Amino acid sequence: MASISLKEFKPTIFFLVKFVGLYVVLNLLYGFYITSYHPNPDPITILASNNSAFVLRVFGTDVVAVDSLKKPTTSLVCDGKNIVSVYEGCNGVNVVIVFLAFIIAFGPFTKRMLWFIPLGILCIHLINLGRISLLFWVSNSMPKYMYFTHKYLFTAIIYVAVLILWVWWVRISSADKKQS
Repeated sequence: MASISLKEFKPTIFFLVKFVGLYVVLNLLYGFYITSYHPNPDPITILASNNSAFVLRVFGTDVVAVDSLKKPTTSLVCDGKNIVSVYEGCNGVNVVIVFLAFIIAFGPFTKRMLWFIPLGILCIHLINLGRISLLFWVSNSMPKYMYFTHKYLFTAIIYVAVLILWVWWVRISSADKKQS
């Protein structure tokens, strides 16, 4: 039986330590950011809500985003009725943190990161706007499916998108390493 040496796994272990470390640090920083706005919604949640309301208006739904004065949420309101409340966990930042932790941990820092990271964040934001807009539609049209679509379906879709971005980054990085 072949012996397994720790040296074989050193790059993987180093990646995992960097990934988890970055994830924890970025989440702590985000936690401080969020709590500094409590009990009001933070600017990123407000932006995601307003952008989602804009998307819904483009598709013909008369909707406005209304910030709560007592809770850290922004509601999407149609015909005076609160259809969906967007909390800080719905603004996409947690997904961006997972994306960034992977890209940076995978390293090394290259000039390609300067365009790939903003592109990835933009992709995640746009997918999240679609997610919030579709949740609005589900909540308004088929409320009995809201829990499943919110908890499982759309969460899976956004994380599959992040996985695709990661694979794309690994291919870019691998091509760079081969050229070096």
